[in-house]
Amino acid sequence: MKRMWMMIVLLWSAQCLFAQTPPTAIKAGRLIDVVAGKVWEKQIILIEGEMIKAVGAEGSVAIPANATRIDLSDATIMPGFIDCHTHITAQPENYVTDMFRKSAIDYAVTAHLFAKRTLEAGFTACRDAGSREFIDVALKKAITAGKIPGPRLLVSGHALSATGGHGDLSGFSPYLNFDGFSGVVDGVDEIRKKIRWNIKYGADVIKFTATAGVLSEEESVGAPQFSAEEMKAIVDEAAMWGKRVLAHAHGAEGIKLAVQAGVASIEHGSLLDDEGVALMKKHGTYLVPTVFAGDAVEKFGKQLGLPDKLIEKAKMLNAKKRESYRKAIQGGVKIAYGTDAGVFPHGQNAVDFKLLVELGLSPMQAIQSATLVAAELLDHTDQLGSIQAGKYADLVAVKSDPLKDIAVLENISWVMKGGVVYKDVVRK
Repeated sequence: MKRMWMMIVLLWSAQCLFAQTPPTAIKAGRLIDVVAGKVWEKQIILIEGEMIKAVGAEGSVAIPANATRIDLSDATIMPGFIDCHTHITAQPENYVTDMFRKSAIDYAVTAHLFAKRTLEAGFTACRDAGSREFIDVALKKAITAGKIPGPRLLVSGHALSATGGHGDLSGFSPYLNFDGFSGVVDGVDEIRKKIRWNIKYGADVIKFTATAGVLSEEESVGAPQFSAEEMKAIVDEAAMWGKRVLAHAHGAEGIKLAVQAGVASIEHGSLLDDEGVALMKKHGTYLVPTVFAGDAVEKFGKQLGLPDKLIEKAKMLNAKKRESYRKAIQGGVKIAYGTDAGVFPHGQNAVDFKLLVELGLSPMQAIQSATLVAAELLDHTDQLGSIQAGKYADLVAVKSDPLKDIAVLENISWVMKGGVVYKDVVRK
């Protein structure tokens, strides 16, 4: 029996040895080093399995004889992008249909399409900012298991909302009953229990609606919806479980309350004022601007059947938010790339690069916001955000120079995630 088990182990070891994927050597014409903020020419990226083994100038990196070679000598290579604010399990089609004629099953069976489009747009990692019925958790598991293509996901589960707040379906008769899981909470005890429940079922981060919003029917667009005590409880409870908190916040007062409570990031930040900028700088709070999302609501709201009230909210914020973002950039607030994709079609995630440059970021800073800075916000700089040995081989490439024309990032030519190429139009 002992000899039989030894033979089994030897055979298994031999199979593993021969099944190992040979290393991959990528010849990069230009490589954007987001850590140094520089571009290096004629570089070699050596990949073993999912990870980057070595990076260096041609001639300085030894390429194994059995390596698979990928020639991108006419392209610019960057780290895979990170979108820090998506709703990857859904996409608008028609307001009434989306709200009242679809079940969680309808959303679940199409979520994989949005994940694939996001990955092919160059976004190899995303933080999802809330989903119904833990579809985001299931999607993450399927992607991680290699069953379907998609970005690496950090998921929120159910966003926390006060009764009648941005995350609570409101405005209808109290006699109407909508079944399903909910993130609606009031008071510290409910908050703590709901966070534990969310984490139990797979949430990586905690998202709450610190203020009113656009795509909900409460009267305000930016008023606070949790007390300072409640916001502090959210952050403290999440921290006890090792989780960071992102706060949906449009209005100035709600932003400041959330920052003082200790959130990792402010999402949207449309009405951010000078005091809020100073507080965010002091606390090291990240801003995730989601610039295009509000524009999309204003531009396409009618054809999606959105109520006029929601479109008017978007118009009001759109008239003011760019000045807030310019203040934040000039004030030195850390900008992490995030789009709110799901408000507009998935796969168009790169549209905010050009808008961020128009607001005052340099092209390099815009790319850093979606790589290095985003990885810092996600607390994954050990694995993501730059092209360095020991990190995941998550890479994207374009044929031209994005530092001269940032809009080229809206048409990514080549995508690799974990050493596997998912898109290649560079070499065709």
